[in-house]
Amino acid sequence: MDPKVSPSAPSAGGEEKSGMDNQPPPYQNNYGADCLLPQGVFPNQSGYPPGQPHEAPYGQPYQVPYQGMYAGQPIVVAQPTMYVTSGPLAQPLPDYLGYSIFTLLCCCLPIGIAALIYSINTRDANMSGNRPQAEKSSHLARILNHTALGLGIVAIVVSIVIVVITTISAS
Repeated sequence: MDPKVSPSAPSAGGEEKSGMDNQPPPYQNNYGADCLLPQGVFPNQSGYPPGQPHEAPYGQPYQVPYQGMYAGQPIVVAQPTMYVTSGPLAQPLPDYLGYSIFTLLCCCLPIGIAALIYSINTRDANMSGNRPQAEKSSHLARILNHTALGLGIVAIVVSIVIVVITTISAS
């Protein structure tokens, strides 16, 4: 093969190249100061004698960074973890917590418990800034509270009617 011709260039004869000829170039180990620093920033890349300290920007002496236990071994630097969180909602949605406690104690215990859970979920979503979840939980807490109040009123009216009927028929 002619060294002046690129291995990826089409051959003159037009024959198909086999898969063995199309291999990538061998891996090059370029670990050193030039891979840790921007190209052309420090003078060691442009001709200063190696091993001697030279001036870095702002007049601080620059030394070649530690290369690990063996020369040419890369230094791994871990970046700090950054957490992005959102704060509480500026206009929080109503959580109906008081209404839920009332329906829990006075109207319908099972539905009141469910309404209380959704009220607390609404409060948590408001504090974490999750508006869609807060809207969903607030709406469901209101529906459950209205249902528990309706069932409680119906139960009280039915019990009053039964007591009145039994007292009238007993007399």
